Amino acid sequence: MIPTSPAKRPVALSLLLIVSGVVGWWAAFSLTIEKFEALENPGRAAGCDFSVLVQCTENLNSPQGSILGFPNPIIGLGAWIAPIVVGVALLAGARFARWFWVLFWLGFVGAISFVVWLISQSIFVLGTLCPWCMVTWSVVIPSFLAVTAYVIAEGALPLGAGARRFGRSLLRWVPLVTVLAYVAIAIIAQLRLDVLHSL
Repeated sequence: MIPTSPAKRPVALSLLLIVSGVVGWWAAFSLTIEKFEALENPGRAAGCDFSVLVQCTENLNSPQGSILGFPNPIIGLGAWIAPIVVGVALLAGARFARWFWVLFWLGFVGAISFVVWLISQSIFVLGTLCPWCMVTWSVVIPSFLAVTAYVIAEGALPLGAGARRFGRSLLRWVPLVTVLAYVAIAIIAQLRLDVLHSL
């Protein structure tokens, strides 16, 4: 099980999971409310519609906005509870089995895969940047990186001592890698959508 002692409690990871979970849940909740209001008042502009480029309506009304047949934000309402609960439990000294960490990590693998797909759809297909969607992207990225580094560093994934050292090193680099990911997305959006000219 990991962590094995109070001294090894991953406080930074715990706080990141809690903050990311709360922010992600709020973004999902806000988008869900926008969708409900749009259904009640067809043709109404969403409160997060700031321009033709920066808006929620196009994303919410697109097929990409309901990939499972219902609005994507509903997925977030359920999924973001997990990081909050795990983060609080870790702060309280909970210890989880390796299989739990593997499943938790796989959840984030699914989340980052979904986010990468949504980013590509927003930039290359829909040609819009949804504010609440971008909030979700911004918390999924560091959460995925941190959880990945942690499960590798703590041996939840059977990858050997070298991988554990890499995981411990990656934990220190999560903030920088996160910023680089943000910059990469911003550059791609600028090159494709000319964001600065549209503001």
